[in-house]
Amino acid sequence: MPVLTQPFFKAPFWQWNGHLQSILPSVFRKVSFAYARRERLELPDGDFIDLDWSTAQKKYDKLVIITHGLEGDSSRHYVTGVAKLFTTNGYDALGWNCRSCSGELNRLPRFYHHGDANDLRAVIQHAIHVHGYDSIVLVGFSMGGSLTLRAVAEFPTDVPKQVKATISFSVPCSLRGSVDALATKENKIYLNRFLRKLGKKIKLKAQQYPGLIDITGYGSIRSFIEFDDRYTAPLHGYANALDFYEKASVGPLLPQVGIPSLIVQAQNDPFLLPVCMPIEAATHNSQIFLEMPAIGGHCGFREQGSMYSWAEKRALAFAEAIL
Repeated sequence: MPVLTQPFFKAPFWQWNGHLQSILPSVFRKVSFAYARRERLELPDGDFIDLDWSTAQKKYDKLVIITHGLEGDSSRHYVTGVAKLFTTNGYDALGWNCRSCSGELNRLPRFYHHGDANDLRAVIQHAIHVHGYDSIVLVGFSMGGSLTLRAVAEFPTDVPKQVKATISFSVPCSLRGSVDALATKENKIYLNRFLRKLGKKIKLKAQQYPGLIDITGYGSIRSFIEFDDRYTAPLHGYANALDFYEKASVGPLLPQVGIPSLIVQAQNDPFLLPVCMPIEAATHNSQIFLEMPAIGGHCGFREQGSMYSWAEKRALAFAEAIL
């Protein structure tokens, strides 16, 4: 489908650029919402992930599964915002936590990454076969958007019929494009934050697996390429960082998407270079709906005077249109 008409979105006047539209919601936005319960899902390889549920007293047949971004978790404002809005509109909601992201370190040496949607597939299968949902919508943000799209694009003929649509925001469709964006001087604040958070987990993992993971000189790492060369690639079966970026990017898989999928990329997103905008894929695949608002930042999309972000309301509108 051709790229959709640029949607109208107006940020609060004090968020006048992509950096403020990204940072201020991340730091200051609070969503009044609490999950009802946590469920631990044991995985076939001996690891686990934690699932946070919000369900009605009488369970709905519709479920939204929300996937967070890199080093996020189910408590991030964009996850709880979607969960709250969808649960007030006839859905159950499931915010799941990638390995190591629920507050407890995972068991295996590996973590999670853009190129592995098997855990999300396990969540989907669990929701269908254990909890009996008839209609499922997948929503993802940033890395979570990569996983959401990969979950339906990698093996399109295996996607369960219960999965009706995907909705993704701020997706690094080209990992190299996103890494290069974050390597610029003006984006150093984001890079340093990620490296600090990842470093804490690497140190814990080194204690868990002494001799396998080495943290010597971690403080000298100054880029994602260095981090991914040293940790992400070898821990997850890639030759090096560049091999990881090539094989784990979801962009090349988008022609295989076979169910209605909304992708929203703000043009002023500081995390994304133009190569991350999947215009060609949207032009040639009738199941992909691409929207590129002029502003919004990275996983921001806050509107003045609204409890919900524009992204959350757009996600619900798209899901309702499909279902």
